[in-house]
Amino acid sequence: MRPPAYRVSPRAIAHWAIEYLLVWGLLFGLALGVAAWIGDSGWSALPGWLSDRVRLLPHAVGGAGLLMVAVAPVWRYRVHRWEVSADVLYTRTGWFSREWLLVPVSRIQTVDTEQGWIERLLGLATIEVNTASHTGSSELSGLPVGVATRLAEDLAHRAHDLRDDAT
Repeated sequence: MRPPAYRVSPRAIAHWAIEYLLVWGLLFGLALGVAAWIGDSGWSALPGWLSDRVRLLPHAVGGAGLLMVAVAPVWRYRVHRWEVSADVLYTRTGWFSREWLLVPVSRIQTVDTEQGWIERLLGLATIEVNTASHTGSSELSGLPVGVATRLAEDLAHRAHDLRDDAT
């Protein structure tokens, strides 16, 4: 299968990086708290070899978080693509396993556009295309607001026009 024609906005890299940074920052804070609590209290429920190494937990979580923040957004950007033809919405997503999704426009029931607070700051939006089948639904994140708005309107109009034929 050929890849869909369009990439998401390059600003999606920043969006995903900020999301990962927030999540991994929270996990790092929790790891610091756990390490301090167990290290200071000498919690006896843990085996000795583990309680001696608990101070390494924040380092491990911090390293994994930095790797995710640096690598994952760029990797996602390289993979995530989309395209709309006359009768099909075609998306490709995934990291290790790739998902190609072809949604017939005639089967579309709703098209939703949404923006989280990070997306608003970066001028991005997400389109959620729903069909009667859960597996037939698709989501396009990382689109510029203007593109997302036009695409949502276009898909909704096409779905309405083709509704009579979708039996």
